[in-house]
Amino acid sequence: MEKVTNPNVKVLALGSNLVAKQMQASAGDLLPRHLANMESILLIQEGECILMIKGKDEYLKQGDAFVVPPDIEHQIKAETNFKAVHFMPKEIKFQFFK
Repeated sequence: MEKVTNPNVKVLALGSNLVAKQMQASAGDLLPRHLANMESILLIQEGECILMIKGKDEYLKQGDAFVVPPDIEHQIKAETNFKAVHFMPKEIKFQFFK
């Protein structure tokens, strides 16, 4: 079983309804498996990652965006050092799994 690593996260912008958070991870990092109760958008700024969602591996690279649906477990593995911006409603709630 691979070791799970938390990404480095910082808030880039905070509005009355939305928040944009930058996350970054190093090559080979496996981020925590989780789901959220609301839709969000992941935009890859640098590098490459695999988004494991709905039994599929979605390969994402710089400039790609992905709409993450609500209530669907997913997980990210960094293929290279990467940075992404995660756009989401402020009220979003996350549930993490081991």
